[in-house]
Amino acid sequence: MAGVVEPACSRPVSGAPIKAYPSGLVPSRRVLSGRFIRLEPLDPAAHAEDLYVAGHGSDEALQIWDYLPHGPWPDHASFTAHLRNQAADLDMIRFVLRPASTGTASGMASYMDINARDGVIEIGGIWFSLALQRTRAATEALFLLLSYAMDELRYRRMQWRCNAFNDKSRNAARRLGFRFEGIFYNHMVVKGRNRDTAWYSILDDEWPEVCSIIQGWLDDKNFDPVGRPRQSLSAMMTQRGPSPRE
Repeated sequence: MAGVVEPACSRPVSGAPIKAYPSGLVPSRRVLSGRFIRLEPLDPAAHAEDLYVAGHGSDEALQIWDYLPHGPWPDHASFTAHLRNQAADLDMIRFVLRPASTGTASGMASYMDINARDGVIEIGGIWFSLALQRTRAATEALFLLLSYAMDELRYRRMQWRCNAFNDKSRNAARRLGFRFEGIFYNHMVVKGRNRDTAWYSILDDEWPEVCSIIQGWLDDKNFDPVGRPRQSLSAMMTQRGPSPRE
C-alpha cells in the first residue's frame, strides 16, 4: 500500500496505573526452536556462506536489500565483515533463520530498540531468502520472536516499523496482527534517500488474541495434504475483535 494513507488504529490513550510491571529482562542470544524453523544467534563463521548465497544468488535475491539500510555487498568478504560487526553489536540481538526442510541458513531477524525497563521491544532487520518467503516456516520464525518477548519475557509493547513504501513489510505487519499507528515523515536518511517510516504495534492486552490466531493458522488442521493453508492469516486477523482499549 505504498503511498496510500492508511487509517491509524483508534486506541484511546491511557494513563492507567501499571498493575504488572515489565520483567526488566533482555532477550538472550539463544536458540529458539519451532516445528518448521530454528532461530540461531548470529555467528558469522557458521552462517556467512549460506546467507551470502541466500541474499546475493540472483538478481531477484538482490532486491531483498531494497528497503534495508545496508546491502547488498560486492563480495563474500565484505558481507562477512558486515556480519561480524552485527554480531558484536550489543544494542541488537540478531538471529539467523534455518528452516527444518533444508537445514540451510536462509534469512535473518532481530530484536532492536530494546527497552527492558518499560517493556518495549521491536522486531526488525528482517529478510527472508526467496525460498523462505511466503512459507509456514517464515511465519513461525516471526511467531517465535513474538512469543518469546511477549509471553516469556512479558513485554508490554511489540513494535514494527518499516519504509512507508515497503508494501511487503506493511502487509506482513498487518498479517501478524500489528495495528498501524502512523507515519513518521522525514524520519531517516537511508542510502541517500528520504525515508518516511510506518509504525505498527501489538500491545500486551492484544497479544493473547493475536497469539491464538497465529497458532490456529500454523495448526496442521489449517493445511491441506499438499501443504496449502485452508485460511489465510490475513483473513483470520481481519476477523479479530477491537483492541481491548477501544
